[in-house]
Amino acid sequence: MMTENRWGVLYCPKHEGLSNPSNRWEKIEKALHDNNVDYDFVQSENSKSVERLVKMMINNGYKTIVIVGGDSALNDSVNCLMDVEKDVRDQISLGVIPNGLMNDFAHFWGFSESEYDQSIKWIKQHRVRKIDLGCIRYYNKSGEPCHRYFLNCVNIGLIAAIMNLRRKTRHFFGSRTLSFMFSFAMMIFQRLEYKMHMKINTDELQRKMMTVCVGNSTGYGQTPNAVPYNGMLDISVVYHSELTQMLEGLYLFLRGKFLNHKSVHPYRTREIEVFDVQRAMVGIDGRLMNTPVGPFKINVEQEVINFLIPE
Repeated sequence: MMTENRWGVLYCPKHEGLSNPSNRWEKIEKALHDNNVDYDFVQSENSKSVERLVKMMINNGYKTIVIVGGDSALNDSVNCLMDVEKDVRDQISLGVIPNGLMNDFAHFWGFSESEYDQSIKWIKQHRVRKIDLGCIRYYNKSGEPCHRYFLNCVNIGLIAAIMNLRRKTRHFFGSRTLSFMFSFAMMIFQRLEYKMHMKINTDELQRKMMTVCVGNSTGYGQTPNAVPYNGMLDISVVYHSELTQMLEGLYLFLRGKFLNHKSVHPYRTREIEVFDVQRAMVGIDGRLMNTPVGPFKINVEQEVINFLIPE
């Protein structure tokens, strides 16, 4: 019988990388038992099955849904939650035990991949914070209106291309930093630039840009001051840089001082209108999405998800 405190746990194994998925789950399972957690567990076969399994948990009445996975799995989960009625969503709390290729949103709160016992203890305390989501509203190739929510960020241009390549190279290197630096090196010599046209607050930008990050949270280091609870989006626009400036930018990025680079122009807003991005790739929470056709808007929806945070 379903109880109010019973967790629905969705385990999303790392299908790439050097870790042993079954060995890691055994350790997480032991930590759940050691912490006397009452739970039911399902495992995703692939990224496409996450939404189906989260919907199943919602329909079966779980009030605490814990994702053992990364940013992409969390993205799928919040999009499922936003599909249900508000009164249903308001009764559900979402937790995370980081386990993906990219765990930026979990890191923002202080969760760590190596400290799953601590993550479980924090989730068990059931400290709920209402958090914001960003939302991109666009048209697909068939001309139908679509939308997609995000926890972390939307990337347009160079960084979306790097993250796409990084996903493909991660299993060669085993390290997120090494794979990022390799991907960065591959991409900078292509000197990718896109003529973009967008409006942020009262500023209308129409010029060549390398990359744009719209962050509801830290944006993989590109919007380091963004927080998912102030009703605002942080935006970093990066214009063309010479090679030496780009290398300086990589150094500042890895040091967490991305905004100090002179080619980076930061903004804070509730909505951004994007009229044209040429053929720039668009990524959402670290996953490449089908590039929107024509103009699109990105805004923030305030305090819409119950998220379980550390003490």
